[in-house]
Amino acid sequence: MSTSSFSQTLRNVRWIAAAMIAVIAISFAVQMARQGKPAPQSANIGGPFTLTDQDGRTVTEADFLGKPMLVYFGYSYCPDVCPFALQMMASALDTLGDDKSRITPVFVSVDPERDTPENLAQYVRSASFPDGLVGLSGTAEQIKNVASTYAVYYKKVGEGDDYIMDHTSAIFLMDAKGKYVAVFTHSSSVDDIAGCLRRHLSGKRC
Repeated sequence: MSTSSFSQTLRNVRWIAAAMIAVIAISFAVQMARQGKPAPQSANIGGPFTLTDQDGRTVTEADFLGKPMLVYFGYSYCPDVCPFALQMMASALDTLGDDKSRITPVFVSVDPERDTPENLAQYVRSASFPDGLVGLSGTAEQIKNVASTYAVYYKKVGEGDDYIMDHTSAIFLMDAKGKYVAVFTHSSSVDDIAGCLRRHLSGKRC
């Protein structure tokens, strides 16, 4: 095996290991939430980032402080999983009435190659998605960094214009200080998400 081939294999092994750790961390956090217990700090989800929003503005995690966030990682060409998750997010927020404005919904693209600010600007305006949904993208390196801080796995599958992105599908609730509160998956219901949001907004443990 050549040195370059060995290096590539080593990088692949490290990436797979990191993805496995991410899945374990998120799964454990989900189980803790179902038991009514806070996730341990070792989950270590969330952190600094620099990205570009759908209006072409550079933003960091500091721009979102002051309000809780619901964060979902996906991509605009996603055929079903991403729209379903964002529709769940919208339905949960709608149950809050006027209080839904106290939470910022965020969509982070894992497909920076296609998800330009212009594409995201159109995507986040879908009537079935949360009101005020913020779309974020960036360079490949920036997306890699933010995905890492949220323990999110993603990988390009296929070639040409019709490739897909395999990725973690989870909705993260972060508090007004940018700290992790809870995570929801496709096994969570709208009522599960809405109930957690109501408890969090009232100062109770989610």
